[in-house]
Amino acid sequence: MKIAINCWVLRNKQLDGIGYFTVNTLSRVIKNHPETQFMILCDKKFTETYFDFPNVSKHFIFPALRHPVLYVLYMELVLPFFLKKHQPDLLVSMEGFLSLLSGTPQMPVVYDINFEHQPQDLKWQNRLYFRFFFKRFVRKATRVATISNYSKQDIASFYKVNPDKIDNVSCGINSNFSPLGTNEITATRLQYTNGKPYFFFVGSMHPRKNIQRLIEAFTLFRQTTASDHKLVLAGAIWWSKSTIEEAYSKSPFKDDIIFTGRLAEEDLKKLLGSAFALSFVPIFEGFGLPIVEAFQSEVPVLCSNTTSMPEVAGNAAILVNPFDTNAITSGMKELYENDKLRSELVQRGRLQKEKFTWNNTAVLFWASIVQCLKADLR
Repeated sequence: MKIAINCWVLRNKQLDGIGYFTVNTLSRVIKNHPETQFMILCDKKFTETYFDFPNVSKHFIFPALRHPVLYVLYMELVLPFFLKKHQPDLLVSMEGFLSLLSGTPQMPVVYDINFEHQPQDLKWQNRLYFRFFFKRFVRKATRVATISNYSKQDIASFYKVNPDKIDNVSCGINSNFSPLGTNEITATRLQYTNGKPYFFFVGSMHPRKNIQRLIEAFTLFRQTTASDHKLVLAGAIWWSKSTIEEAYSKSPFKDDIIFTGRLAEEDLKKLLGSAFALSFVPIFEGFGLPIVEAFQSEVPVLCSNTTSMPEVAGNAAILVNPFDTNAITSGMKELYENDKLRSELVQRGRLQKEKFTWNNTAVLFWASIVQCLKADLR
């Protein structure tokens, strides 16, 4: 059996959420199924060793995906030719893109459809491509994999497809996250915040991450408490930063708001593990990986009560309305004023995190692949 896997998502050296999902899930699936031949389709600059197993071949196919016009060129001209030549039993697409012209059975991973709910967050050309093609991808797919029950129901409802066609394969937690000792916490806080405790956010500075309201809530928190806590924001700003800059410039506590930029994994582990709490209040998430990473780091969590986040957080976080700055501030105050609550949340997080492992995701992902192959046989 041969399975082709479109891994253009790994064209960048630095992994993001989708990249981590791809590497952690596929490496386990490939290792667990040596009887299957896997063809990894990737960028010509891809030199990583994530999938260096005897049952893997790498195929470097032009062009690299950088623009919607190239998406169409690749998916509807280059890819069908490759599939016809190599005759895989299935194409799995880790970015969700499919070929509408190919007759090969296909399974996309659709993490969420935020672009349907918040189209203004995308550049106009990407917005047109995603909103035109993704409903067609989902309808054409033999099966669809996603990462939460929320996303499963959202995709099924929005695109009017049977939810039985969509599999929630969940997510795991990166193994580098773990609780830190007192000395390491002290050293990390000295390095980044002059020794002060801090609320922590990690993620791209995308509009849906709600950074503006988080800064405004932190400002209100500082104005209404005697706290000297800081706010540390980790992640690259790939999008317009005007609203973030506005909230930051207006805050009288801007000296206590720290932007670290994108962090190396070891630095991220230290900053998350040394935080007073994770403050993660996006408007929309298909899963919300920082929540379970905080559980693994034994750090209390404040997160949004929207989309997939209540499902992921369970009873192990303070849930707040991300559209209400006062609600976010109230959540911060709860954590600041109630040490017993913080300890209880950490205890609950230890239990909640056990639901999310990469081994479990790999098993569920393979089960979805098997269902695709069975459907093709019928």
